[in-house]
Amino acid sequence: QVQLVESGGGLVQAGGSLKLSCAASGAIFGNYHMGWFRQAAGKEREFVAGISATGASRYHADSVKGRFTISRDNAKNAIYLQMSSLRPEDTANYSCARLFSWDGKNWATADYWGQGTQVTVSS
Repeated sequence: QVQLVESGGGLVQAGGSLKLSCAASGAIFGNYHMGWFRQAAGKEREFVAGISATGASRYHADSVKGRFTISRDNAKNAIYLQMSSLRPEDTANYSCARLFSWDGKNWATADYWGQGTQVTVSS
């Protein structure tokens, strides 16, 4: 059974930074692409960032490019999302996920999800 547990969310002022972490267990972590999704209240879920199994390839949505950075540490079975220059529109519940399929760009489907961590950016 794969388990994904996020941490690091919270309340931050616009322009601030947060780093989200996702700890994985129950599978050979380094074999899988991973990603971060977010869902704001009343909006569809958005694929924010993806990272290949080795970490060699990364994708960031246009909405976060240049501000967010996805990374992973396969020795620690963890992925991260460093978020800076946060904006009120970044307010959402952020979930990490194991990617079942991914085109290396903006299309991905996931088969395992974490419970999510809330990020709230005040203006």
